[in-house]
Amino acid sequence: MIVMKFGGTSVEDATAIRRLVSIVRNQLERQPIVAVSAMSRVTNGLLDCARLTAEGNEVEMRAKLDDITARHYQAADDLALPDERESLREALQAQFAELLGILDEIRRQAKVTPALSDAVSANGELLSSLLVAAAFRADGISSERIDIRPLMRTNDDFMRAAIDFEVADPLLKQAFTAKVEAGKVPVTQGFIGSTADGRTTTIGRGGSDYSASIIGAAVDATAIEIWTDVDGMMTTDPRIVPEAAKIKTISFAEASELAYFGAKVLHPATLRPAMVKDIPVYICNSRRPQVQGTAILSHAPSAKAPIKAIAFKRGITVVNIASVRMLMAHGFLARLFEVFNRHETAVDMVATSEVSVSMTLDDTRHLDAVIADLQEFGEVTVERDRAIICLVGEQMKFTPGLASRIFTPLNQINISMISHGASAINASFVVEDAVVAEAVKRLHQEFFSELDEETFEKVRD
Repeated sequence: MIVMKFGGTSVEDATAIRRLVSIVRNQLERQPIVAVSAMSRVTNGLLDCARLTAEGNEVEMRAKLDDITARHYQAADDLALPDERESLREALQAQFAELLGILDEIRRQAKVTPALSDAVSANGELLSSLLVAAAFRADGISSERIDIRPLMRTNDDFMRAAIDFEVADPLLKQAFTAKVEAGKVPVTQGFIGSTADGRTTTIGRGGSDYSASIIGAAVDATAIEIWTDVDGMMTTDPRIVPEAAKIKTISFAEASELAYFGAKVLHPATLRPAMVKDIPVYICNSRRPQVQGTAILSHAPSAKAPIKAIAFKRGITVVNIASVRMLMAHGFLARLFEVFNRHETAVDMVATSEVSVSMTLDDTRHLDAVIADLQEFGEVTVERDRAIICLVGEQMKFTPGLASRIFTPLNQINISMISHGASAINASFVVEDAVVAEAVKRLHQEFFSELDEETFEKVRD
């Protein structure tokens, strides 16, 4: 079995869904399981509907919802067989009726709680999976849509729920294996799950990739394919550096670092389940299925290039704590980090000296409470509008003079919080957000002006 996950642009309309069907048809002998995102822009549109409902803006909400409804009904008419068109419209209508019920609850409460936000946003995947399953059947492929919510058990941390793998894994394995063995192509949803008492949850924006990896690990898939609108993982964001090249093969460790530090093609958690089961992951372009994408393997072939890619994470806040009580004190950092744990706030990077600690955060929802507690330890200062730039490559640790190559091109850019020792394959540092593009361009010119053709490939139209 293989798991094939298709993102929003791969299901954005009937034309895209037909491409999806063609791609899957070519893989039928490998027993595919298909997971889909919502149509592009639909999740944001649904959340807009929730917000507008809470604000009492019924007219604008209705206009947005009517547009979303029309897109799905048009795709249904274009995709379904004539004798299934009516039943597909009825299934879509039932899903929209469920959505309207949730919006009514938001109207009564005049606010969008995390639980209601999840209940609304989940509808995008529930709707698109109905269309994709119908498209398979119209093309003569036996297919059945599976609602993943009862199978993907999570806790009740709405909008970023954690998977209960002990419950979810056997449920996923049993349900999907049975359908595949019956000769069907199961179509299911990414991004969503449910609590033990049946309330809908989501596992965070971008979590569809993660869902696919969880399913793949549960069924012991031979491969997990992430189908998107780019040719694979790139040496950096092509919106900043148009000449960015595709990476042919990359290791789990390298890809995980890049995903965590901002590479948009993968959700940061995606690779964890695949790594545990040593299942290869492939990034492919649904608009150009003939192009070989990026293979993510447990051990990538040794590369000549010291750097595989440059990633960056914007919107970073730096928190600095200065305290003479740190000097020669033991247990100080443990007490410091207990504050972040208490307020459920993750820390990305840490730099310490004898009397100060600096930390970067990308989740500032509880920042005021964190700062209030940290002031018990010493003087606290905050730097906003920062970014982390991260260079990743397994050959970094074997390359002398690399620090000079990294920082010389940046000699006119202010740099802070340099980190390398924490990971032998990652060098990271903090800059002002306003200079990210310039810094990335300079670094890409330094490391990728000449490409190792065994590792990289220029992207061609």
